Formats: sequence, structure tokens, C-alpha cells
Amino acid sequence: MKILCDREKLKEGLALANNVIPTKSPKPALSNVCLVAKEGVLELVGTDLEVALRYRIEDVKVEEPGTAVIPARVALDFVRDLTGETVTLETNAATCTISSGSDSCDLVTVDPDEFPVVAHFDEKDAVSLQGGTFTALVGRTAFAAAREQGRYAMHGVLTEIADGQLKMVATDGRRLAVASAPIDMPASIPRPVIVPTKGTQLFCRVISDPLDQIKLSFSENQIGLKTRHAEVFARLLDGEFPRYQAVIPSEAANFVEADAELLMRKLRLVANVTGDEARAVRLSVKKGSMDLFGHSAGRGEARAAMEVEFKGKNAEIAFNPDYVIDGLKNCENGSVVLEFNEKTSPGKFRLGENYIYIVMPITIDT
Repeated sequence: MKILCDREKLKEGLALANNVIPTKSPKPALSNVCLVAKEGVLELVGTDLEVALRYRIEDVKVEEPGTAVIPARVALDFVRDLTGETVTLETNAATCTISSGSDSCDLVTVDPDEFPVVAHFDEKDAVSLQGGTFTALVGRTAFAAAREQGRYAMHGVLTEIADGQLKMVATDGRRLAVASAPIDMPASIPRPVIVPTKGTQLFCRVISDPLDQIKLSFSENQIGLKTRHAEVFARLLDGEFPRYQAVIPSEAANFVEADAELLMRKLRLVANVTGDEARAVRLSVKKGSMDLFGHSAGRGEARAAMEVEFKGKNAEIAFNPDYVIDGLKNCENGSVVLEFNEKTSPGKFRLGENYIYIVMPITIDT
């Protein structure tokens, strides 16, 4: 293999590949990136067996087509520090030389047969939508997925297509985010799947222009996403996703409408005195105003107030402020509506036309 490639494009591709490739693995070949050069294109392939990436760099001068499997991290670090605009990659018997001007390095190669086979994107029954729509749905939901050990299915984002909508749902058992957006319905509607959060994050990284059309494909055990330059795959999570519809309150006695940015600032302000062991802020609402209160035995207490629109009887409810702030960061417009019944019932935050966020309350000493 011998090619000449634009350094910036190669650096971008290697950086994306390194988001997939594990730094340590029981299978040494997985710490490498596979380079495939043919017909004016250099393709970079990386995988950790859970997620995989194919990234295409076009307008490459391919003098000798071929394949090379080289250390991914070292290749990225070296290409990043080069100063030339063009990079040459050339393979010999057991090495791949990366050079630009007077600078070069020889990287040990791995037998391509030892590198895992990564599937190609299947266009059949693929779903088409704008990249910005997909990244918005991920941003509004994936943060609520579970991180600590527990129910395996909650470590991903439920993705389903129904009624002309692409819906994503994530929960960690203490909060729940549900967002949807209209799409053109495919001829064959795939079953709901659970996509690991690492997969959704990688999908978003390869979407460079929110206006570009992307495609989603669903198979028995994986989901794929295709952009102009990349194909990304993620192995689906097994298990049964929680029955999230049962958690969403259908009616509420109290309605609070507030400025989302101001509420976020007030929550941060009061949360400063709360400790990690008792992370809670109490919201007391009455007609026209809301008082926020937080305290901890070792730090003290803090209060704040703000104007709100309120319908209901004087009420109070307490939340983990970090959870509420996570949702407010993704609020689609300037105001947020909080609906709840009792201080022990879930809080339902309306953050947009097709975006709701449920947070379980916290019981605190009065």
C-alpha cells in the first residue's frame, strides 16, 4: 500500500477511530486501526466488538492499493504533530511508514487476518432523517441513561419508530427522558431496540452537518448509521426496557411555568450548600412565586426566590438539583412547565413540544 493523503482529513479520521478503539484489550488487534486503500479512497476501520466505525477519506492519491493494520493511538499522535499538509503512508513487509516532508515514523503492522470483520451498512429498509434531528434526540435523552451497575437494559437508549415519529427514551430509575421527532416512515417498521449510550455518542460524533441526511438500519443484533463519510454500528443491548409509560403522570394538580435559564441559575445557587450525601433542593410554590431552599449540616443553608406562573394550591416538592439542571440544559424554548400532584409524586417537566422529563422527588427534613 502507498498513498498520499491530506493531513487534516487523516487526523480527523484517526481521531474518530480512536473514539471506538480500546486503549487496552485482551485482543491486541483491537488496539489497531485498519487502513484500506483503493480507487482514490482511504477507509479507516476500528472496533471494540461492541461498536464499530468505517470512515471514508476521499480524494486520496492511491499509488498502490492495499491494507494495513497499525497502532491507532500512536498513528493519531504522530499525524497530529506533523506540520506538512500532505501525508504519505507506505507499507513494507512488517511496517507502515508515515511521513511528511523530513518527518517520518515506522509503525509495526498486524496481520490483517487478525482484525475483526466489520459489516457494511445495509441500505435495505433504512430510515432516512436529518442528522440534526438525530443528534437532538440523543442530546435530550442519553444523559438520563444508567451509568452504575444495575439493570443492563437501562444502560442504553430505547429507540422506536411508530406513528410517524422516531422516539428515544432513557432512564436510570430516578429520572426518565422521552423525546420524539417526526420522520418519513419506512416501508418496514423495525422493532424497538436498546442502543448503548456509547453507540449513540459515536453516532453523533460522525454527523458533521446537522442538515445532512443520514440513514439508520436495524438488524437482529445491531443498529447502523450512515453519513456521507462514515458508517457506524452498535451492538444492541439485551433485556427488557422498563415500562416507562406507566411512570409518566397523566394528570396533575399543580402547574408551574418558569423561565428555564433563571430556574437553572437559582437551582445552582441554592445547590452550592448541599452536600453529596444529601443532594436536594426544596421548591415551594404559590401564586406568582417560587422559593428554593437547600441545606446541609456541615455547610449551612441557602434560599432563593423567583417569579413563576402557578396554577394549583400552595405546594412543595424536592428534587436532586443536578437531575433537574440536566434536563433544563436541553430545554427547547425559554420556558419550562413543571407538573406534579403531591410532594411524593413524580415531577413532570415539559421541556418542549415533544419532550418530557420525569424526575422522582426526594423526601427531606422540613
